[in-house]
Amino acid sequence: MFNKSKLVNILGINFLSITNKQFVDQLKTDSNLHLNRFVVTANPEIVLAARKDKEYANIINSADYVVADGIGIIKGAKILKKPLPERVTGYDTMLSLLSWANQEHKKIYFLGAKPEVAQTLSSKIKETYPGIHIAGINDGYFKDDSYIVETIKNSNPDIIFVALGFPKQEFFINEHRHISDSIWMGVGGSFDVLAGYSKRAPIFWQKHHLEWFYRLLQEPQRIIRMMALPKYMLLIYRKKFLKKIN
Repeated sequence: MFNKSKLVNILGINFLSITNKQFVDQLKTDSNLHLNRFVVTANPEIVLAARKDKEYANIINSADYVVADGIGIIKGAKILKKPLPERVTGYDTMLSLLSWANQEHKKIYFLGAKPEVAQTLSSKIKETYPGIHIAGINDGYFKDDSYIVETIKNSNPDIIFVALGFPKQEFFINEHRHISDSIWMGVGGSFDVLAGYSKRAPIFWQKHHLEWFYRLLQEPQRIIRMMALPKYMLLIYRKKFLKKIN
């Protein structure tokens, strides 16, 4: 675990100041020690949602690690003169952990996405990461989670990836993390990308911090969700302005 000096507060959410490599190395260590860890990969949408929902904010800040998944978080931290070293995306972290789990023959449980995505994901994992023991794969369209909870409890996976989207995935992890001393990590839409149902932005777009724009071109219906970014930046500049006055 990291001490509080490693935390940077952005609009009420405490982010861990850490690089991708440091974070993945920490998760590997935690997993090998069979420690119970709750990971939140937060972007501006999640920060705004937490500002509207106190319970959700408390859940996020009770997580062991909250990392900056989103260039908006990095830019906001810089504007507030609390710079974070780099983005730590859920998808990249998941890929790093999958590669490591493949080498170390770890057990992983996958929860979330549409039924067809979950089915394709199962085949993809078996083909690409044959060294991984799949503790279970279940889609996110369930009404009763008792079967899922029981499966996780009995299999005691090393890592549990939860792709239910926010805030559902964080509420699920917070409620059930006690059943297994695992790395519990919310990964949003990562299963869709891994299974090939949606494309991640090419490297050029990633390097120029335009993944959000690439996704908007691919899915124009996301325009309403994208409005979270300007709202978030307005709050960042407001906080900076008020800090100058005070």
